[in-house]
Amino acid sequence: QVQLVESGGDWVQAGGSLRLSCAASGRVSNINDMGWYRQAPGKQRELVATITSGGSTKYGDSVKGRFTISRDNAKNTVYLEMNSLKPEDTAVYYCNAVVNVDYYWGQGIQVIVSS
Repeated sequence: QVQLVESGGDWVQAGGSLRLSCAASGRVSNINDMGWYRQAPGKQRELVATITSGGSTKYGDSVKGRFTISRDNAKNTVYLEMNSLKPEDTAVYYCNAVVNVDYYWGQGIQVIVSS
């Protein structure tokens, strides 16, 4: 089992920045990919960014060039640096960890971007 705890969510004005963190505990040695997904009210959960244990990254089209995902394997933590935030970035952000074929999720953290 892997437990994920997100932090860093907040309210921010458009154009601002936030940094989300997600700390993993439990069977962390088996974690492959980690990432962030988000879900806005009335919408499906969507990919924000993922990062492999080797550092390869993938981003959703709507955040490319504005968000950066990084990972500290020694701390079992994944980060999401969000810049140039837009009101449409408002959502609950979920941390994700993949262990073999199993997906683990954090409880979610709210990000609100006001115009």
